[in-house]
Amino acid sequence: MIILIGSDHAGFELKEKCKRYIEDVLNKDVKDIGVYSDDSSDYPDIAHKLAEDISKDRSKVGILICGTGIGMSIVANRYKGVRAALCHDLYTTKYSRLHNNANILVMGGRVVGDGLALEMIKLFLETPFEGGRHKRRVEKIDNRE
Repeated sequence: MIILIGSDHAGFELKEKCKRYIEDVLNKDVKDIGVYSDDSSDYPDIAHKLAEDISKDRSKVGILICGTGIGMSIVANRYKGVRAALCHDLYTTKYSRLHNNANILVMGGRVVGDGLALEMIKLFLETPFEGGRHKRRVEKIDNRE
């Protein structure tokens, strides 16, 4: 499994820590789609790039980080098949996967501490979708009439 990861300048430092954790501790491959410094950048550019990739290949998962996570989640959720979950704790992270089959974890680099962010990533990647009654609900997201 390749995990896509991206941030704007406000999430750059946390993104770099998360990327190293995923590669070195979780032993998973990471594709960094930017940004590559803490120079001022526009979060929609990165969110569009990552969400479009996941919309085309729904077997992928991603992580987006900006200052609060709000902007990234708004942009990413405009794409069919993308379920970007803005999470701030372990509970919301777990249930974003368990009940909503989220495929992008969104975090705020100025909201979530480093240690918690790493725990959230591990939980997000390890938690399976429960299916059952939740499957029907998730299907309704993209299948509006």
